[in-house]
Amino acid sequence: MKIGVPKETKERERRVALVPESVKVLIKAGFEVLIQSNAGLSSYFDDASYTDAGAQIIADNKSLYAAADILLKVNAPSPEEISWMKPDAVLISFLFAATSPQVVEACVKQGISAFSMDAIPRISRAQKMDVLSSQANLAGYKAVIIGAAALGKIFPLLMTAAGTIKPSKVLIMGAGVAGLQAIATAKRLGAIVEVSDIRPETKEQVESLGGKFITVEGDSSIKLEGGYVKGVSEEFLKKQQEVITKHVSEADLVITTALIPGKKAPVLITEDMVKKMKRGSVIVDMAVEQGGNCPLSEMNKTVEKNGVIIIGESNIPSLLPLNASELYAKNIITFLTHLATKDGFKWEMEEEITKGSLIVHKGQAVHPSVVKTVTA
Repeated sequence: MKIGVPKETKERERRVALVPESVKVLIKAGFEVLIQSNAGLSSYFDDASYTDAGAQIIADNKSLYAAADILLKVNAPSPEEISWMKPDAVLISFLFAATSPQVVEACVKQGISAFSMDAIPRISRAQKMDVLSSQANLAGYKAVIIGAAALGKIFPLLMTAAGTIKPSKVLIMGAGVAGLQAIATAKRLGAIVEVSDIRPETKEQVESLGGKFITVEGDSSIKLEGGYVKGVSEEFLKKQQEVITKHVSEADLVITTALIPGKKAPVLITEDMVKKMKRGSVIVDMAVEQGGNCPLSEMNKTVEKNGVIIIGESNIPSLLPLNASELYAKNIITFLTHLATKDGFKWEMEEEITKGSLIVHKGQAVHPSVVKTVTA
């Protein structure tokens, strides 16, 4: 089977779905690999490195789409790009299907199959395929670096002949994969780290990394699935805001990481809370692409409100394209080799990983998140 990797076209995207090392693995497994010219250049992989790995370089993306039996991407293709694929081809990329009906409809119309990398079940045997975690890990690290660069003071305690500099206070909201990496990074840089999360079971992990856990008593409105928050009431968010307002006002850097799949990001830092923050303090809103954890953050902009610097970078993993592409490629080839061999897909429809991630099968919407909203 021929695997095609086109150049990403989404604005500010620098990642690529396969790196040369992963091409070698797939060719050894019997696949053919087609790479669009300059697809990896923004991740620092030139065409020669792919050719050396055994891939064939294709100049035109339309020709690549038409030739591929399996198309591997980071971001979902546009409906027009999907129309270039041959019927019965298979797409594997981020789809975020519940909020991308036009992409799902294009897959149905074209008669292809589509797997979504963001829908892979978060179970132990799928850990090596968990692209959400691999990318969030990098994003958590980079968010601290971005915040530190914007902050007009250093993180660690510094005792000098001219006087003592107090350590910076960093508040991290959300102790998921990104949050935990942010804690570890901020601690390594010498900051005092406080952490808020609505899941009390994260307290031990936070403290093991040296963070101070801010306890907010939960209630029955918090819906968890696989250890991840799937829903929370407005009443609880208000209670959380009341508890953390003091901590926000004392923080030098606040990093927010809270997302709810398929929904607008919850508001954690209100406009009133921003007014109480110190002049020169910084917010890095990692949820800006889904509406933001702070209503004052702006997509892909750094703004100053009431003397507070608010950074709204929508694609933080893409700021580390070399590492992000390497990890994504490992995730995607582990996933692909679970689903298929060089001779074809296994189509084990009741197998947990297949069932959880398959959005469209041979032109028919099959995933519960889209089956009711998409018609052929």
